[in-house]
Amino acid sequence: MNARLDHRNPLVFDTHELGRRPGALQRQSRSVAAPGDFGIEVIGVPGGATVELDLRLESVVEGVLVTGTAQAPLTGECVRCLDPLERELETDFQEMFSYPDADDRSREAESGGGAEDAGEEDLFFLEDGLFDLEPVLRDAVVLALPLQPVCREDCPGLCPECGARLADDPDHHHDAVDTRWAALQGLADSLQGGEKDDMSGAEVGVDEKQEK
Repeated sequence: MNARLDHRNPLVFDTHELGRRPGALQRQSRSVAAPGDFGIEVIGVPGGATVELDLRLESVVEGVLVTGTAQAPLTGECVRCLDPLERELETDFQEMFSYPDADDRSREAESGGGAEDAGEEDLFFLEDGLFDLEPVLRDAVVLALPLQPVCREDCPGLCPECGARLADDPDHHHDAVDTRWAALQGLADSLQGGEKDDMSGAEVGVDEKQEK
């Protein structure tokens, strides 16, 4: 059984003023502290950071349609050079919060007309005139995040050989050595060494014959 919504939670909103009158509108703006899981591995909204919300609540037959914009700071790291980076995120979202007594046809319409078990997972409901924006906001933020954030578009990244930051030394390079050529060179050196030994032995033999 789900816990009842707490109206003191900054991400819980009250729709009682709409009075279930289709067409009634209400606007709300609120600054809230971000929970700690608004992000992905490389970038996200820091826990506790201020998220600015502007919401438009519209009463419709099935429930309350919530349209909003969220603005929040982002912190993360460049996926190329691993330097820390900061960004500002602005994302839009829209979600229907259905009345608990909405009929089955309305529920299926809001969920795209799918099967009931699949549609129920996609539906959000009002509880005593309250709705929790957190899951909707989390999805909107995460979907708006860059999957491969970079400090700048032309970031050269790190040297794959030694890990040096290439932006600090544009001329940084390593002499490439092909291991196949190195092996051949080693074989050639050993063959040359063998030939020198054979020649030295032959010279010794000639000298011995001359002495005799």
